[in-house]
Amino acid sequence: MLQTKIAANAEALRRWLSKAEVVLGNHSDRLNAINIFPVADGDTGTNLYLTIRAAAQSASENPTSDVGELLAGAGQAAMEEARGNSGTLLSVFLAALAEPLRGTTRLTGPLLAAALQRAEIRCWSALSEPVEGTMLSVIAAVSRAASAAHGAQHDDSNHGLAATLEAIVEEALAAVVRTEAQLGALESAHIVDAGAVGFLLIMDTLRASALGEGLQPELLDGLHGFNVQDPHLHLDHIDEGVEVMCTINLSPLDAATLRLKLDELGDSVIMSAVTEVEGGYRWRVHAHVPDGDAALELIRELGEPMNVTMTELAGPPEHTHGG
Repeated sequence: MLQTKIAANAEALRRWLSKAEVVLGNHSDRLNAINIFPVADGDTGTNLYLTIRAAAQSASENPTSDVGELLAGAGQAAMEEARGNSGTLLSVFLAALAEPLRGTTRLTGPLLAAALQRAEIRCWSALSEPVEGTMLSVIAAVSRAASAAHGAQHDDSNHGLAATLEAIVEEALAAVVRTEAQLGALESAHIVDAGAVGFLLIMDTLRASALGEGLQPELLDGLHGFNVQDPHLHLDHIDEGVEVMCTINLSPLDAATLRLKLDELGDSVIMSAVTEVEGGYRWRVHAHVPDGDAALELIRELGEPMNVTMTELAGPPEHTHGG
């Protein structure tokens, strides 16, 4: 590997997000096809693509050389446009990744390890009931791999960064393979988790963008359910209910109250702070509930939601309420 090719500055991260947008767009159909958990709504690939597209657009328009500032803006843009469980979790990941990187113009192995640790903590805490065998498992795996590589290299060199990036992709792939045995629904269908595969692709685009290399086309070879001739397995599963998403300004106490009430009403609850506002934070809220109108009524008891979408988990395209 030629170290002169290695670049991990803000421009490299812009390339990463742009390349991830293209890659997720190219693979969205197969990701949708194997999307059966937590609900078989067949949109994980689309949700990841639309979410990363918002992040990539933000990064392309942000002239900063500060990699933390760049990713913070990208994460916030992604969170405002996040779609579904997978997109919401990806936006939380990007925003958290930025926190230890503020004030630096170059990504290093130790910094990447610290950023991935922060992202792991934030992503697992954003969900009311985190589950193994999902994108969360891959996030945890890459965090561990980066920390181990950092411990072995313990330097800020290009070589140390390359070793860290290669280690996280290798461990991400292993974690994706493990998802099939970690969730009963996946094991029964003989497939790996769709969100986990999408996150693996995102990690490989980071590696490729920083190291000046191409993507690894063989990365997905042999993953169960990922052959192009395989059927859209999600069509064999029927899920009822509504996915509700919105943005709302709440104090930390009111946010905790809302999370509790949504947990009682439904599941797949994800809440993450987007940005600080007067009296609290702007929160991105996601939940699967039996009755979308009942969930909105509950939310409005605590504040006025914005950017509201309600999508049938198995049915017609989403409809949007308000701005």
